[in-house]
Amino acid sequence: MPSLPLLPTSTIGSYAPPSWFCAAVAAIERGEFGPTDREETYDDATRMALLDQERAGIDLPTEGEMRRVDFNLGFYGRLRGLEKLPPQRTLGPDGHDMRDRYRVVDRISAPDGLGILEEFRFARQFTERPLKVTCPGPYTLAGRPQGGTVYADRYAVARDMAELIRTELLQCVAEGAAFIQLDEPSAAVYPDRPEAFVDLIARAVRGVDAKVSMHMCFGNFRGRAVGRRSYAPLFPSILDCPINQFVLEYASREMAEIDLWARFPNEKELAIGVVDVKNYYIETPEDVAERIRIALRYVSPEKLWIVPDCGFSQTARWAAYRKLVAMVAGTHIVRAELLGAGGG
Repeated sequence: MPSLPLLPTSTIGSYAPPSWFCAAVAAIERGEFGPTDREETYDDATRMALLDQERAGIDLPTEGEMRRVDFNLGFYGRLRGLEKLPPQRTLGPDGHDMRDRYRVVDRISAPDGLGILEEFRFARQFTERPLKVTCPGPYTLAGRPQGGTVYADRYAVARDMAELIRTELLQCVAEGAAFIQLDEPSAAVYPDRPEAFVDLIARAVRGVDAKVSMHMCFGNFRGRAVGRRSYAPLFPSILDCPINQFVLEYASREMAEIDLWARFPNEKELAIGVVDVKNYYIETPEDVAERIRIALRYVSPEKLWIVPDCGFSQTARWAAYRKLVAMVAGTHIVRAELLGAGGG
């Protein structure tokens, strides 16, 4: 992993789609674009996402997840053994109960991979900064399929998902990926079997020779959470996950539960969400700095990273960019305080 400054800044995964991209995706879904047109659209959006992050000063950017749908829904089109089900609700405000569902009709496989390796290969051509490779975690990826007669329960589905994820991550590492992030909002939303969840993560990262982080939020479809917003039920079992870093949502909860890191001392790194992706208040650098100072009461600066609460796929681009600029500026304030005048 390349050297990074004290209090490194990063993003979660998805970046805000520009308006032209949304229009293009709608045209793609109507069948109006040819294969070359589609690739050009996704390539341009990825380059834009990288450029915005670099202009904002992010130390460890992501490729923006422009080829995905809502960070995980796009993967199901690459999986075999699934049959799409009709939506549970089609009218009224958009909500989590409108998202795609599937019935499992055969053991799930991904003969052509998950596509993450191709994303990484493309994105690294357009930045000299290290890249974070993001991937949905096995339990979250198992949330849309219903096991039917093939799998006994969601954890059985997730065990096969873990093997598909592991295969993809091993390929990414072989191509030079040094930082991997699993995205597991479902772990925080359904915290009833933390020991089984730890086993899933161990399966997904076995043999993956990279720095591994895990993002857990409470859902962000249309800017709404899907579950009770508390990490406490996961502790202390979640600390047994064989990963290097937890990436958690704090800004939207006014830094609630940051004290868990004092109640359950551990050696993991913590990446704290310091800008709220669910609102349109643009944090000031001092807002960000104050949140970082609160975290430093519980986490040593060498173990602390700075991120948004979640991905920006549900946020307007103008707001996402301004929030990133403020996040970096606030980080520089505290970094200079820690390193002395001129530091940062």
